Amino acid sequence: MTEKPKLSTRFEQALVYATQLHANQLRKGSDIPYVSHLLSVAALVLEDRGDEDEAIAALLHDAVEDSGNAAIREEILVQFGERVATIVDACTESSTIPKPPWRDRKLRYIEQMRHASPSVLRVSIADKLHNARSILADRDREGDAVWDKFKGGKAGTLWFYRSLLAIYRRGCSNFLVAEIERIVDLLESLK
Repeated sequence: MTEKPKLSTRFEQALVYATQLHANQLRKGSDIPYVSHLLSVAALVLEDRGDEDEAIAALLHDAVEDSGNAAIREEILVQFGERVATIVDACTESSTIPKPPWRDRKLRYIEQMRHASPSVLRVSIADKLHNARSILADRDREGDAVWDKFKGGKAGTLWFYRSLLAIYRRGCSNFLVAEIERIVDLLESLK
């Protein structure tokens, strides 16, 4: 008996769409194409046994925030459905440009995660885990100068991750949470 593939052409369409939306973006302070982050987040979601909607939301989780455009949110809704759009909404720190002040955005996001569904938490954890891994890799290459890329600096960034970890631990227990905790511990311990 042949099993139905986990991913359909909807995932392929989302991958193309995400690649087009972020075509001219690079990872913060690097020459790495931004789509690498989206691919990594989607991979983590799938490795955590996420479903297709969650994987699509992982590919699109920054689309509204980076564009500041309500029309993008509407396109996501029409092309990929209410569940994907809802996950993207919950993972969006800000949908306006210019963005609100850093701390206000982070506090709002933390509050959103307090009330998040398991699907939203899965995508959020995967997003923050990949970001934390990237910070660690950059820290190994650049030393403490890595923290200059972040508005919150080292203290603010680690505060944000610790605040989210407290929520993630309550909301679920899996390898993603254990891994982000390990990375954050390591970042805190580096002198």
